[in-house]
Amino acid sequence: MLLLSRNPRYPFSGWRLRRVLLAGFLALALGGCNQPPSLVKLSGPAQGTTWHVTFWQPGSPDGEAIRQDVVAELARVDALMSNYRSDSVIERFNRAGASEFLEVGPEIVNLIAKAREVTKASRGCYDLTIKPVFDLWGFSGQQVSVPSETELRNQLQIVGIDHVVARSGNTLAKSVRDLQVDLSSIAQGYTVKKMADVLESAGIEHYLVELGGELKTRGHKLGGEPWRVAIERPTPEERSIHKVITIRSDTPLSVMTSGTYRHYFDDQGQRYSHVLDARTGWPVSHSTVSVTVIDQDPTRADAWSTALLCLGAREGTAVADQHDIAALFMEEKNNQLSETTTEAWHVIEGITVD
Repeated sequence: MLLLSRNPRYPFSGWRLRRVLLAGFLALALGGCNQPPSLVKLSGPAQGTTWHVTFWQPGSPDGEAIRQDVVAELARVDALMSNYRSDSVIERFNRAGASEFLEVGPEIVNLIAKAREVTKASRGCYDLTIKPVFDLWGFSGQQVSVPSETELRNQLQIVGIDHVVARSGNTLAKSVRDLQVDLSSIAQGYTVKKMADVLESAGIEHYLVELGGELKTRGHKLGGEPWRVAIERPTPEERSIHKVITIRSDTPLSVMTSGTYRHYFDDQGQRYSHVLDARTGWPVSHSTVSVTVIDQDPTRADAWSTALLCLGAREGTAVADQHDIAALFMEEKNNQLSETTTEAWHVIEGITVD
């Protein structure tokens, strides 16, 4: 089984590259290999990574029809939100001039509204408009290097989600000409939601959907067994399972993990993470290497896992408790891992972590 990560050369990987959960199929492997023939498993490439869907329902579900619907939905969202397609809606917005209102559709407007709330809650650490600074560091696939303070100050002048103005439920404008919006830190969670919507619209109540390691479950496996998913050990030297989450709740739940430990570079003895603090433009320097968030809404979980990783365990735990976010922080100090959990993490019903 493969451990999944975002590829900086492909869609939805611009704001930060993340090491995340093990793929959804690993969840099945943890539960055993004796799967009834009515269990349907689908997979394919998307957004520079892979997707997996596993489900069952009474009768004979049309797996091929579900596959076609999932692929069509993935393509539709990609055409809206990919920063690596010049013809995507978000890239047309990024090329627009200042104060030029552009119709982008309600989905993008709503995602930016959700992200704006997380930006405010994270005290500006998380921001969808950090892309120019991200590019300056070279994390979008260019040659990585440490920029000068002058370069950082210049780029930070065009960063700030408050520069994105919504006039209606369908249109956006920007008050700064060169502002760039990168939806990667929230769009993959949203895509997981839309994949799940495909299944639910077909009447399917028992499923696990996964994209690039981010996932959502509902119901249970055949025979009543719970879904089980694994979190990777957050160390760059190895790829192994660190935690296994058993989901005994039949209600929809999403599990999203963000990490710093795969994508970084070293310069003159200093390590620089790809996770940038939008308040300073500098990579985070705290010891938090991974944050996992569990929430009913995969979109919310996606944005918050990134925001809390930016804040780090010390600042992030207080913010998460204030906003009732179930989060697990992993820190590495002196080659030793330690964990911090929020109040909401301890009261999630139907979840065990081993």
